[in-house]
Amino acid sequence: MLGKIQIKPHGWSWLWLLLLISFRVWFSVVLPMTGDEAYFVFWGEHPAGGYYDHPPMVGWWLTALLAFAHSPWFLRLPSMALPLFLAWCGWWIARPQGDERARYAAILILLQPVNVWNVLITTDTPLIFFSMLSMAAYFAALRGKQAFSVESSWHALAGVFLGLAFLSKYFAALLGISYVIHVLLIRRDYARFAGLSILFIAAIPALIYNLWWNSHHGWVNILFNFMNRNSSAGLSVNNPVLYAISLFYLATPWLLHEFWKNRNHVAVIVAKNGEAAVAFWILVIPLTLFGLMSLWRSVGLHWLLSFTPLFAILAAIALPLMTLSKLVKWSASFAVLHMLIVILIATQPIQVWKNSRLYDGIVLTVRAEEVLLKLEPYAKDYLFSTEGYSLAATLSYNSRRPFAVFGEGSFYARQDDFVTDWRTQSGRNVLILRKSQPSKNSYVPFFDRVDFSDFEIEGVRYYLVLGQGFNYAEYHDKVLLRIRDRFYRIPAWLPQYGCDFCDRYFQSSSH
Repeated sequence: MLGKIQIKPHGWSWLWLLLLISFRVWFSVVLPMTGDEAYFVFWGEHPAGGYYDHPPMVGWWLTALLAFAHSPWFLRLPSMALPLFLAWCGWWIARPQGDERARYAAILILLQPVNVWNVLITTDTPLIFFSMLSMAAYFAALRGKQAFSVESSWHALAGVFLGLAFLSKYFAALLGISYVIHVLLIRRDYARFAGLSILFIAAIPALIYNLWWNSHHGWVNILFNFMNRNSSAGLSVNNPVLYAISLFYLATPWLLHEFWKNRNHVAVIVAKNGEAAVAFWILVIPLTLFGLMSLWRSVGLHWLLSFTPLFAILAAIALPLMTLSKLVKWSASFAVLHMLIVILIATQPIQVWKNSRLYDGIVLTVRAEEVLLKLEPYAKDYLFSTEGYSLAATLSYNSRRPFAVFGEGSFYARQDDFVTDWRTQSGRNVLILRKSQPSKNSYVPFFDRVDFSDFEIEGVRYYLVLGQGFNYAEYHDKVLLRIRDRFYRIPAWLPQYGCDFCDRYFQSSSH
């Protein structure tokens, strides 16, 4: 019975683990490379010290993986292994409470919804990995009576991993804030301030590196994450509701219900048990900060993933064993439901989605090879491009040739600004693939001659703009100048030592 799950060589838990791994391997193989994943592969194909949107860690990981293979399932191996790693960390953190509770921590982490279906390789993958390592080291630093040198070493490791998490995504800062609040308001041990100092000294090199790189590259991470993407932020009733729904989904309603039902018991355990207290506060602090953030902007579901394993760890430590058995049953049923839904969706013919507004993008992702065959006659004479990063990245990944982003685009995913040099395209032919019918007059100023064509795949019509004789001077004044003014407006108070985009196209007026 599910209620008697135990990790034994021939137990149900091993069958569940085999089923979960098999499902995840299958899904990683059949799922085409998504636009965001292909964009991060684009990073990996162009090794650099940093990238437009986020710190560079996932790009570095993908650069290493691309040296061996290019297939989606191989590039997704870090994401494939991540739930097993998180489960091991959960087991290790909960182990002082006994083997049975440690097993429940591992099982509950493996059965969390996102660990069932998420096989995508994104910036969140290294963020979650290093955040969990940092938290595990922080737990170890606070375990029992140990020599100051041992405790200091664990604090230093927590800081190193925090720094690496920060080089994955800026949301790692919330973990750092959690450490600070925990030390200032919760911890009472005599060495807490020394430990916090050691932790942050160990994390500082990553912060300094990131600031140094940004200062020499137009502060692109800062502009994107803290200015350009927040221009439309404002108070909203919907965002807190969506945040609450995300939290209920990721933690699962039955686990949150049991926390509430056993709240007095949990409060006693948190007050008396060191691991439970750390798990509680390192979980509650960032979730509270996200809740406050949701008052004026949308909080993405994936933003919470670094902290959701703590739900399972806290449950395994603080809830009664019979309750944990019940939670495993509910979570296992939910996991199977996820698997069945994913299998059902993945095995449906593509025409099922014909009435969806996403159908043109789905066809392009699933039938990328057919799209590329339609473009093949132009391959020798044209620079291939699209007007959005997702489409460009998807086609670039599938064709193994660059697709530039033509036009102004949006504040998202502007890494092509650093890769495509439009000065060198002057006089060349440019092909622009579109999912909607083009306005012919929009392209006339940028070329000596413009022709138009189209083709159909799976009932979707795609359009080609065939520009001959690219007019760089006109493109500079009507497109690149607007891009600079919209996306590269560096505040005067930031020290500026270089801006790739500005230096390339506006050398005389940059800085």
